[in-house]
Amino acid sequence: MRGVKYAVLKNPGDLTDRQSEALDALRNADPKGQLYRAWQLRELLRNLLKHPLDQARTELNHWVFWASHSRIPEIVELARKIRRRRPDILRTIELGRSNARLEAFNNRIKVTIRMAYGFHHVNNLISLVMLRCGGLDIRLPEPTI
Repeated sequence: MRGVKYAVLKNPGDLTDRQSEALDALRNADPKGQLYRAWQLRELLRNLLKHPLDQARTELNHWVFWASHSRIPEIVELARKIRRRRPDILRTIELGRSNARLEAFNNRIKVTIRMAYGFHHVNNLISLVMLRCGGLDIRLPEPTI
């Protein structure tokens, strides 16, 4: 199992020769084969997002079937969640958009709340959030020398 951790976490195209050998050894060394199957399912799901919508739809159905029959409890639970959210996943593939911008705003608001500890009124916090996230470009005057 030595050297397998980083091999499992990396993309297959970025593996070194030693990590590829460790991953091949994992295929044969794991008694139930669960870790290697989980890695295969992860790679299939990761590659699924790069396909066109029609191909992604059929591959997502195939992935959900394979995952729900994998006998790995965590993967079976993930397959249930993906089955529930399938229309949203397909819409994401169709539009090619992610929630990264929303997550960036959430992070900015959390940082602002952390900065605002000690404010006496919540209105001051709301004003600071609006100032930081409102999109205004406020420049301070520069001194002329």
